[in-house]
Amino acid sequence: MASDPPNPAIMATTTTPNPSAEGNSDPKPNTTTPTDADDWTPAQKEALQAHLSALRTSRTADARLSLPPPQRLLLGTSTAFLVGLTLGGSHGFGLAGLRFRAENAHRLPKEPTGWYLYHKSKNYKMLLEGVKEGVRMGGRVAVWTALFLGTEEVLDVVRGGRDAGSTVVASLTVAGGFSLWNRFPMATAARTAKTGLAIGLAYGLAQDAVGALRGRRPGYVDFVMGRRGEGGRESTTL
Repeated sequence: MASDPPNPAIMATTTTPNPSAEGNSDPKPNTTTPTDADDWTPAQKEALQAHLSALRTSRTADARLSLPPPQRLLLGTSTAFLVGLTLGGSHGFGLAGLRFRAENAHRLPKEPTGWYLYHKSKNYKMLLEGVKEGVRMGGRVAVWTALFLGTEEVLDVVRGGRDAGSTVVASLTVAGGFSLWNRFPMATAARTAKTGLAIGLAYGLAQDAVGALRGRRPGYVDFVMGRRGEGGRESTTL
């Protein structure tokens, strides 16, 4: 008599191991294992903090205004954009009001409702033109400021020093480029160059003063002191 074939379902239930019956055979990850930072001693942590502080100080000690070039560029362009936005907005706001009055001088309203709509339209035009002009002027001022700061940084790297000399040359360069871009006549270009020279000299000396307070002596001071020292030595030898 032939025997019945085994049932696959019964075999699966009898041969499949039960994880719960085996107990906690699989090891669980140890979440309480301390990391490398936890194993450090207080002295090592203090040494690491001192090293990071020294790195930050070395990066900003020789930088203008104690700011790295990317941060100084971002701060300068943002400030220039806000200044241009304010000046351009006020200029465009007033100019749009005058233009609206001139365009509607021949059809002034005669009733209170008409005057209300007149001033409402006028204020809308003034606000819209003020925002447009402010954004345009802010963008232009930010671009020229970025060119000035970038040229100043390039000159610092080429010369190997950071002082007012690079600032003056950068301001004169940007002033010349601004005059060429706007096709100024010779008299206006000369006046623009004088303004750029004054701004570059004032801004450069201000940066040198801040650097001197932080212990970074400008290069021209070392040059003058060196020439004076050589003159004193020559006089003593004579």
